[in-house]
Amino acid sequence: MLRPVLAVASGLLLWQAFPDHDRWWCAPIAIALLALATRGARAWAGFGLGVLAGFAAYLPALGWSGIYVGALPWFALAVLQSLYVGLTGWASAILQRGRRGAHDLSHRATAAVHPIGVALAWTVGEWLRSTTPFGGFPWIKIAFSQADSPMLPLVRFVSTPGLTFCVALLGGLLAVAVVRLQQRQPLRSATALVAGAALLLGPQLITVPTDGPGAEVLAVQGNVPKAGLDFNAQRRAVLDNHVRVTEQAAAEVKAGTRAQPDLVVWPENASDIDPVENLDAGQLITQASEDVRAPILVGSLRWTPDRKIRNTTLYWDGAKGPTQSYAKRHPVPFAEYIPYRSFFRHFSDKVDLLTNDFEAGDTIGVMTAPLKNGGTAHVGLGICFEVAYDDLMRDAVTHGADILAVQTNNATFGYTAESYQQLRISQVRAVELGRSVVHISTVGTSALITPDGQLHQQTGLFTPAALSASLPLRTEQTVATRLGEWPVWTASAILLVLLAMAWGRGRRPRRSAVSLTGSTPAPVSAGTP
Repeated sequence: MLRPVLAVASGLLLWQAFPDHDRWWCAPIAIALLALATRGARAWAGFGLGVLAGFAAYLPALGWSGIYVGALPWFALAVLQSLYVGLTGWASAILQRGRRGAHDLSHRATAAVHPIGVALAWTVGEWLRSTTPFGGFPWIKIAFSQADSPMLPLVRFVSTPGLTFCVALLGGLLAVAVVRLQQRQPLRSATALVAGAALLLGPQLITVPTDGPGAEVLAVQGNVPKAGLDFNAQRRAVLDNHVRVTEQAAAEVKAGTRAQPDLVVWPENASDIDPVENLDAGQLITQASEDVRAPILVGSLRWTPDRKIRNTTLYWDGAKGPTQSYAKRHPVPFAEYIPYRSFFRHFSDKVDLLTNDFEAGDTIGVMTAPLKNGGTAHVGLGICFEVAYDDLMRDAVTHGADILAVQTNNATFGYTAESYQQLRISQVRAVELGRSVVHISTVGTSALITPDGQLHQQTGLFTPAALSASLPLRTEQTVATRLGEWPVWTASAILLVLLAMAWGRGRRPRRSAVSLTGSTPAPVSAGTP
């Protein structure tokens, strides 16, 4: 009975590591508890314990996903994510078998915690969850819970999968310390704790650079008439809100109380009236751009010739109009398009709330913005959930981005933790990729983030706001950027080798075994069938 209790406690603690709780230290403790729960367990039991832990974590952490569409999609998403933690528990159980084999009665007592194996299992399980199915759902990654952790500087070198590995390794070391203490081996327990402390506090010796030429950025949070799925029922009101806040900022620039911006960034869905096709909307944006004397990155929706919608960012430069554009490369399944619509309609008619599927763009989002000092900024773009995908954000940097803009719309999730969870992701990305991030939402929470992950001018929810600052432009590519997918591929290869070795040991025939009565059976002769 203790194993399920440990698994549930593990999941609840993992939930606490994410907003709106932000207790980063709960993540390694949660991993330690699942390591202890699966220690000496059979593989199938490890899978069940992992699912139990995952459900206890993701059901509350993803509560925002069902706020306007009902409980079924929320539960389905939580169950799907939990299955991947089940794989983590399965691998952990195999790697933490007892010395005498999986079927020996004494294997539970002799089982040892395998901290590296536990860390690899979490890293690979999380990567699978982040890439499958339909491109995956990397939202609640352990790395994204560490925005305030002393370990955050490590992400510059090991990327987000590597940071997850380090947090899980710390959890594994905590589990080792507990087991060694139970076995009355205080010295070995203390050794594990010292190693964990070094892993936790050592990254504080890393200097995260934030220098670079400055670009003056104005980010506009215009707000929407109301929260919910129909936030854009008054699309003109949303556009007017963003124009109005921009015009107010322009008046402050003219009065000398706000710095002249090089670039203005509006959020996703700031103008769901296509300003290219709708001249009235286009004139409003042109007027705002001319008044503030800076180009505006406008989040909009555009129709393709085959009547598909593209979630698009337009670079709107005064009277020149849109001179650059980027279409979201990873539309969100079940939110921006419905895969296998006729099949999933059997489970919920909510799939028909989305009447037109969004189409993915096919170009990497980097836009060029001239600066007032004669320089140039190269702005890498991530629209909404794209910030959670490692490859999409890394592509922008490898294609020349020296600053990142994350445009999002959180109106469809109301007053929930979703917006805060996304802001934490942007914080981690800033350090991982070594770039300033302009994180701007229609309704908040928004902030300007420097390359050390520090938040500046964070806004509240559902309030108009204008954020402005000189943000450093950086061209250095971090080690994490240069490594790309290699950390997770390496972790996968090592995990497979360890699992094969452990599985082979578990199936290896033994020369003798302890019977239920405690006696040792006689050796079997070679001629006995």
